[in-house]
Amino acid sequence: MNKVLSNSLLVLAIALLIVNCANRGTPSGGEKDMLPPEIIRSEPKNFSTNFNSTEIKIYFNEYIKIKDLSKQLIISPPMNTPPEITPLGTASKYITIKIYDTLAPNTTYAFNFGNSIVDNNEGNPFPYFKYVMSTGTYIDSLKVTGTILDAEKKTPENFVSVALYEVDSTFTDSIIYKQKPKYVTNTLDSLTTFSIENLKAGKYLLVAMKDNNQDFKFQQKTDKIGFYDTLIEVPTDTSYVLKLFQEDLDFKAFKPRLISEGKIAFGYEGDYKNMSIDLLTETPDDYAYTITKDEKTDSLMYWYKPKLESDSLQFRVSYKQQVRDTFDLKITEKNQDTLVLKGVPSGQINFNETFYLTATTPFSLINKDLISITDKDTLAVAFNTALDTLNNTLRFEFEKTESNKYFIDLLPEAITDFFGDTNDTLQMRLQTKAFDDYGNARIILKNAQYPIIVQLTNEKGDVKAEKYSTEPEPLDFTYLSNGKYLLRVIFDTNGNKKYDTGNYLKKQQPERISYYPKPIDVRVGWDVVEEFTLVD
Repeated sequence: MNKVLSNSLLVLAIALLIVNCANRGTPSGGEKDMLPPEIIRSEPKNFSTNFNSTEIKIYFNEYIKIKDLSKQLIISPPMNTPPEITPLGTASKYITIKIYDTLAPNTTYAFNFGNSIVDNNEGNPFPYFKYVMSTGTYIDSLKVTGTILDAEKKTPENFVSVALYEVDSTFTDSIIYKQKPKYVTNTLDSLTTFSIENLKAGKYLLVAMKDNNQDFKFQQKTDKIGFYDTLIEVPTDTSYVLKLFQEDLDFKAFKPRLISEGKIAFGYEGDYKNMSIDLLTETPDDYAYTITKDEKTDSLMYWYKPKLESDSLQFRVSYKQQVRDTFDLKITEKNQDTLVLKGVPSGQINFNETFYLTATTPFSLINKDLISITDKDTLAVAFNTALDTLNNTLRFEFEKTESNKYFIDLLPEAITDFFGDTNDTLQMRLQTKAFDDYGNARIILKNAQYPIIVQLTNEKGDVKAEKYSTEPEPLDFTYLSNGKYLLRVIFDTNGNKKYDTGNYLKKQQPERISYYPKPIDVRVGWDVVEEFTLVD
């Protein structure tokens, strides 16, 4: 054989051998495992009666992991001492539940694992596995079902707890603040419906909670709540609707803080409009004070003059004319705040907006003769001012025309503050767009119950435009920015022109809110007309 040909055949044979070996050594991977793990057995077995064990083992056909157990696991009734569940974070073919609590007699317990059990390789969940056992002779099999809504939002939050409190000789309305419920479930991360199962017959209080610290007790400051108006009887065929809402906080005053010379902050929770502050310390004849609401914090600012000789002051804080607290405040050397003015908005202003001034110290005197507004043609613009002493703002009302510029000039001493300080020369500029740079929306309501508040909001629920109506009429929202808006209607039942939330102890449900089913697409230069038929 030719030597060159022989060498070529040898090289080809080696190459084929390498490729063949490579093919044999590279796994194809096969089809992806889409099957969830399966339970082989449980010890004691699932749905056991006369349960008296302190440990439960659940065996699977493959290695599994437990994830997000703190969010996913629901134990009903809740246990005072949480069980220990292992393994966490490592793969195993079984789950161990160690019970440390003393179980109630003749009671059915359920461990609902939600979607926390997944196989080790692909993460396929074993969805909503539930281990059930009874310390009595039978498994309770009754259930209560329903739906969760949110009083203000279009879509309710996830991980909402739904609880049943047994009505017995010890039951009081305050039970939700002090005790864990008899039975509980959770909507977890995807459902707006609920089902509380393995119940015994009886009378119950039905409550939903966005339980942020997961202690099964209601905290007004952090938790949302929803409740059914009357006690329910189990068994029942009714599907219940629970509407979550955030309660207004009960009034609470906090110890005051000295911020600067002549300025004291009184922090509070709840309704500040019925809060009063009285100085009990003796004062000179020329003593004066004023109170403003802090823009950024839940505080009332108590401003006083002149500087007092006393090294401490005593105040009384009342709510609705009832004394709540008496506070002593130590007075130390501080600098006094100086007058700084700021215009809001700055730059661009919408035709629906009102320009106003804020100040770092309280407004006292306004000299309108030293204030002027002119437009881009240097023509004088007529205006009126309105002083809001509580919010410490000075509003300017004037007619705005399209594509114009406005110059707001304050000469020295136009503004005098509480301490007698005055402003320097100040000029602020505003400008308007053309009418066609905005969109408009007309809303036509049908089957409405008046009075109503109609709002356009963004996806977060921030109100961008609002109308109040007491009779059937088209509602025109003008000069809207480009974008998508949510439309909601608040049924102002008590006619106070604002939304009122609910209160559990008063058995007061929040005022009803209805959302238009789709976003309203507002475009520059276009007029949108939407018809909204409200359902009773």
